[in-house]
Amino acid sequence: MITLVVLASVLIAGVTVYQYKEQGNDYHQERLERKEEQLIKSINYTLKETTYPVTTENLHLIFSEEIYEIANIQNVNFNIYDLEGNLIKNSRPSFDSNTIATCLDAEVLNFLRESGETKFVEEKRAAGDNYQAIYTYIYDLKFKPIGILNLPYFEDNTFNNMELKEFLFRLAMVYILMLLVAIVLAYFISKYITRSLQTISDKMNRTNLTRQNEKIYLESPGEEIGKLVDSYNRMIDELEESAVKLARSEREQAWREMAKQVAHEIKNPLTPLRLTVQSFERKFDPSDPDIQKKVKEFSKTLIQQIDTMSNIATAFSSFADMPAQQNETLNVVKVVKLALEIFNEDYIHFIADEEELVAKLDRTQLIRVITNLVKNAIQAIPEVESPRILVTVATVGDRVKISVADNGLGIPDENKHRIFEPKFTTKSSGTGLGLGMVKNIVENYGGTITFTSKVGKGTVFTIDFPKEQKK
Repeated sequence: MITLVVLASVLIAGVTVYQYKEQGNDYHQERLERKEEQLIKSINYTLKETTYPVTTENLHLIFSEEIYEIANIQNVNFNIYDLEGNLIKNSRPSFDSNTIATCLDAEVLNFLRESGETKFVEEKRAAGDNYQAIYTYIYDLKFKPIGILNLPYFEDNTFNNMELKEFLFRLAMVYILMLLVAIVLAYFISKYITRSLQTISDKMNRTNLTRQNEKIYLESPGEEIGKLVDSYNRMIDELEESAVKLARSEREQAWREMAKQVAHEIKNPLTPLRLTVQSFERKFDPSDPDIQKKVKEFSKTLIQQIDTMSNIATAFSSFADMPAQQNETLNVVKVVKLALEIFNEDYIHFIADEEELVAKLDRTQLIRVITNLVKNAIQAIPEVESPRILVTVATVGDRVKISVADNGLGIPDENKHRIFEPKFTTKSSGTGLGLGMVKNIVENYGGTITFTSKVGKGTVFTIDFPKEQKK
């Protein structure tokens, strides 16, 4: 709307200026022709009434006084030249006669003589105005040329220009008013049109798969907006149905996966347990002097495998429901060292800022946290040329900070946001519950766990717990 108003104002202003110029040109052309016609009639009348012979030589006598009378009656100034272009008489006062050309240009004379035309019109600009001059023959009573009449005419466009300015000013005022009205109308119309769209946009921005979404209800929407609202409401219904189906499917899938994982993890220690029992049965000899030692080793092996199965069961149950917290006052440095003793790898190093850092934690669960983090670090460096795992314990303010760093494969960016998800694992074996359980334990004791990782460089897991304040 605004663009149309502006374009219309520019086009109408241009057409108006053009029309005024054309009207001015037509007016001056007609006025000049009228004055020429009236002037020729007056000259012919004078030639009829004169007592002098009508010849070129007598023109200055014939119009000696009559030229002023004619100029006064017709309200024009004109000049009379002989056939050679020499000035014979002009109607201007004697003190102004020095501005009159005393001889015509050769162009004018040649045109009148050779073209067969009886009139020559000269157009040019002088003193900032358009100037026209008519040159035409003066004939005697027998239609024989005896002189040349020159009628100069200056176009005075002052009135037209002033009128044009006034009209354009008024037109501008009208279009400025129309432009303001168009802006106001465009604003309110666009607001009215986009009101429904804004409502739809707000609803779509608040759409969330994790909660129930509201439908859109509009009063008297347009046909297109109504179709859009209906489509959105149908989408919300389908989305809720899909969410219910997806949740049911995920629960069923989770139970199936959990069952598979439990079965798989329990079968792993059963195989060596079976082989151990069979081997012991074949080699058992009551008379062997080392029988007591072998029975002891056999029992130890069985207990280890049973403990493994127990740990597996505990891992699954612990993830769903952590046991009650056993808040013990522990020396974190000592417990971490104890957790590392079960690992025989010589590339595992331990550093502590102090000999004793006290915190209230559950010993078993702290060991479980350290064990899981170190196992993950070991599994991340199978192909590293110079593997290194560094476990550090330090104090930062009123917190105990434990870090486990490795120079292994690192964690790809696409997996970082899933590291603590249950059942997520990138290894071919394992429950995928280790880091999820670690996070659960750490947070239950008011701690936090974070990590940084770069592919090909390694990973650093950092956990911190509140430090026990000395009394």
